[in-house]
Amino acid sequence: MKDELKKYREQIDLIDENLLNLFNQRASLAKQIGHYKGKNAVLRPEREAQILRHMVSNNPGPLPSQSITQLFTEVMSHCRALESQLCVAFLGPSGTFSQEAVEKRFGHAVLSKPCVSIDEVFQTVESGEANYGVVPVENSTEGAIGRTLDLLLQSQLKVCGEVMLPVHQCLMSQATDISVINKVFSHSQSLGQCQVWLNSNLPNAERVPVGSNAQAILLALEQQADSAAIASAKAAKNYDIPLLAQNIEDDPRNTTRFLVIGNQDVAPSGKDKTSLVMSAPNRPGAVYELLAPLAKNDVSMTKLESRPARSGMWEYMFYMDIEGHQHEPKVVAALVELKQIAAFVKTLGSYPATV
Repeated sequence: MKDELKKYREQIDLIDENLLNLFNQRASLAKQIGHYKGKNAVLRPEREAQILRHMVSNNPGPLPSQSITQLFTEVMSHCRALESQLCVAFLGPSGTFSQEAVEKRFGHAVLSKPCVSIDEVFQTVESGEANYGVVPVENSTEGAIGRTLDLLLQSQLKVCGEVMLPVHQCLMSQATDISVINKVFSHSQSLGQCQVWLNSNLPNAERVPVGSNAQAILLALEQQADSAAIASAKAAKNYDIPLLAQNIEDDPRNTTRFLVIGNQDVAPSGKDKTSLVMSAPNRPGAVYELLAPLAKNDVSMTKLESRPARSGMWEYMFYMDIEGHQHEPKVVAALVELKQIAAFVKTLGSYPATV
């Protein structure tokens, strides 16, 4: 038994030595590529997406695809940092789901910049203080994040990527007994995602929406005995606050979609999405006419969301995601026809579909 264990450990040690050498060889090549790039963008979202897809498709196991994606995201993150460390703005403070989305997309070798609001995330990227921003755009339970949609319309920034983050909510408090809690702090989206659980377990507790889940934890810590917060288990660990209940979201498949925003036009990766916003004349059949160019050119729509326009009462902007890159021939043809029909069209960006 001991001899067998020693043999396996020696094999692992040898593999680790080989991995160390290979990681450094990759890093050296990445630095050389950085010299050839010059002042061009350090991050190539389409290239990174292609690498991840290739690794996942060639993965023989036993590691699951999710682990392969995480491992290679970190490898690329640290190699990228040898060229230049990216700064990524997110809705803070530290410990929010937005920060988890940053880490999932960019890895840990970036400078994360917390912001007090989604507006500040946009402003930070627009001013050049950050290279990119990560903002929530929709949740599978609670729907669209209206403020993000409004800012996408107003801003000159482009959508450069997306992140799908499974969201598991936890109740945390300094209290040792859930029965004494009479106030629950959390972001409005998180409160909405846990309505059934709260109705069953804390029906009389006041639900207080705040700017972020990390802020909710700070408030719960301040008020202590009778207060609780809803946030992630990771955030609870960061702030050293005990968990009273885990996975209290009403839907175990609860997922939040985040967008990466920046000043970059992303090249085609082979499996892309394009996000648009448009308006239609206020007349019968107008929305139907917006969809006709997509069907005619065999372009699949994956999302359609309406949002009140600022131009007048009962007028709306329509946010649409379609499959394909804006430079693909069939998407080009569809957009040409769409712009002839719609009162207003803005292409928010094309980017790799999440891996």
